[in-house]
Amino acid sequence: MRHLHPLQALCCALSIAVGLSQAAAETPNEVFQQVGHINTADAIQQQGLIDIGGIKQWVSVRGHHKDNPILLFLHGGPGFTVSPVSYYWMHDWEEYFTVVQWDQRAAGKTFAANDPAVLRPTMNIDRFVADAEELITYLRKTYGKRRIVLMAHSWGTVIGTKLAQRHPDWLYAYVGMGQFTDFERSERLGYEATLAAARAAGNEQAVKDLEGIAPFPDATHPERNLKNLPLERRWLATFDGYYWRGGFGHSEQLSQFSPDYTAADLDARNRGMGFSNESLWEQIGQVNLTTLHDFACPVIFLHGRHDLGTSAQVLAEWYPKINAPTKKLVWFEDSSHMVYEEEPGKLLVTLVNDVLPLTHGK
Repeated sequence: MRHLHPLQALCCALSIAVGLSQAAAETPNEVFQQVGHINTADAIQQQGLIDIGGIKQWVSVRGHHKDNPILLFLHGGPGFTVSPVSYYWMHDWEEYFTVVQWDQRAAGKTFAANDPAVLRPTMNIDRFVADAEELITYLRKTYGKRRIVLMAHSWGTVIGTKLAQRHPDWLYAYVGMGQFTDFERSERLGYEATLAAARAAGNEQAVKDLEGIAPFPDATHPERNLKNLPLERRWLATFDGYYWRGGFGHSEQLSQFSPDYTAADLDARNRGMGFSNESLWEQIGQVNLTTLHDFACPVIFLHGRHDLGTSAQVLAEWYPKINAPTKKLVWFEDSSHMVYEEEPGKLLVTLVNDVLPLTHGK
């Protein structure tokens, strides 16, 4: 009998193992589920529905080592859950932090688990902040942590900023990405910049559509703003105000391969976004966080230089007025609004270099 060289034998064994693995994972979703499994001895890998604010809400907690600091991520939207794409964009964070993804009230799997008629009267900003307070209390108790890192994106920064004001002692740091500022002014500047770009490009359809919804936003008739939002956002994205040089991104396509979301979950996510916007948009239109100047916890902003959805210009004007134990504004020069998708490498490096050290020795 002919014997294989040890290296040949190893390659043969690996080929068989890969073949068996491929046979066991028949769909991309199953492949990513296997790839995402954490093999460390003290890993945390938990997800499911828990009681928050009188309803069932979906929470995922994942990290390589139980002693790592907790990072709670507050998604944008409202209703735009990151859970179905976190396997792709945020997987590496789990080596340094125990990352918590939360499908907020009326979002994603939380929307699927509850009766919309029960949710509707509870849809207000204060209730979302109270939900987050309950969740942080649960995380601190369950995982034995005195403080956490609170990281928020877009709409989530409304909740996050209010939490940082109310409970700085719960936080190692507040990290705002795509930070909300003065909603009315931010939206107006985004609209004006998009219209100017459309005119400069000679795009007659864009100019016609944008001029047709003027004024945007409409302070006199705020009910018009949600109706006109999809058209405004279509052209804002076309002219790089949402993704820098990226149009509409690939979040929708990536969500199809999620190891955590089924097709039914994605359908619920879409319905939840519509429900959330209808319920909250006029309230969001009244938000102006630039009146807040004093924070009792470290504050870090991660912002796309070209962001028109949450104005980079307004944030740049607000930042010098902020007082905090430590503060930092990191510009992402190749990003608009979707920093975690546009510059994921720089974002990970920033989290490790600028945020992680704040959790040491406390």
